[in-house]
Amino acid sequence: MKVEPVGGMARRKFLRVGALIATAVALPAKLWAAVTKPDAAFAATDLNATFAALGQTPTESAGIIFTTPDIAENGAVVPIKIEVDESVLPGVSRLYVMVEKNPNPMAAMFSVVEGSKPYIETRVKVAQTCNLYAVAENKEGFFMASKETKVTLGGCGG
Repeated sequence: MKVEPVGGMARRKFLRVGALIATAVALPAKLWAAVTKPDAAFAATDLNATFAALGQTPTESAGIIFTTPDIAENGAVVPIKIEVDESVLPGVSRLYVMVEKNPNPMAAMFSVVEGSKPYIETRVKVAQTCNLYAVAENKEGFFMASKETKVTLGGCGG
């Protein structure tokens, strides 16, 4: 059985062109991800090195509403919520989550699309009782809120 060309193009040539187009579309996305991901901040092994990799130590701000539990029964899945009051901190472009005593403090980075509300809810791994940090970035710099979360076995709060 002979395979008929599709729209004047043989199947193999069609697949090669399709693969080329897919690569051309995916490559810019990978380049964008590489540019926007602060590798040095994710690789840092202490909080000061993480802030240095970002280029600035954040200042405290009442414009960040940071919610974490006082006591986490399971450090592997600690729920957090970050909300930014846009009247205090306008134009937030990124939100970061940092866990002070983790081997790599930078736990997550979220890009905020212009015109959307800076708000996230997620879960992070917390190795031991320590401060967690919510950091918001806008054109004026980095701002943060922090809260201590106790990690216990069985939620005993000791």
